[in-house]
Amino acid sequence: MAKLYSKSRGKAGSHKPMDKTVPSWVTYKPAEVEQLIVKLAKQEKGSSLIGIILRDSYGIPSVKALLGKTIMQVIKEKKLGKKIPEDLIALIKKNIAEMKHMESNKHDMVAHRGVQLTESKIKRLATYYKAKKVLPENWTYDRTQAKLYLE
Repeated sequence: MAKLYSKSRGKAGSHKPMDKTVPSWVTYKPAEVEQLIVKLAKQEKGSSLIGIILRDSYGIPSVKALLGKTIMQVIKEKKLGKKIPEDLIALIKKNIAEMKHMESNKHDMVAHRGVQLTESKIKRLATYYKAKKVLPENWTYDRTQAKLYLE
């Protein structure tokens, strides 16, 4: 998600390979990769972390090129997905950390502004996921109950 009050989007990490074909040095079969994804998903790892592990530890540059489907599609097929999407969980964790900071630093107005911006992002993302029918229509974010969303 882009920064709300600046025009920049950041210079984030690595980029996907340009070539959409499977390199010759990848020795894993599609069934083996699916088993790896299932094993990592059962260890409560998110789809982005699974992709990083497959890239760094197993040398698989693109799961989509190898399997023809994304990591998230494999997780959903095996019914291992979480009820709340990974990016929304990350924002909720960030908001919990900010609220914890605010409890011990009540006069930190910069942190207060950060809490407002994070909650705004959570609400916008929740609206998107409700429209895509990923979240139920009656789902609302409540900062007092935020830790319950992570279970």
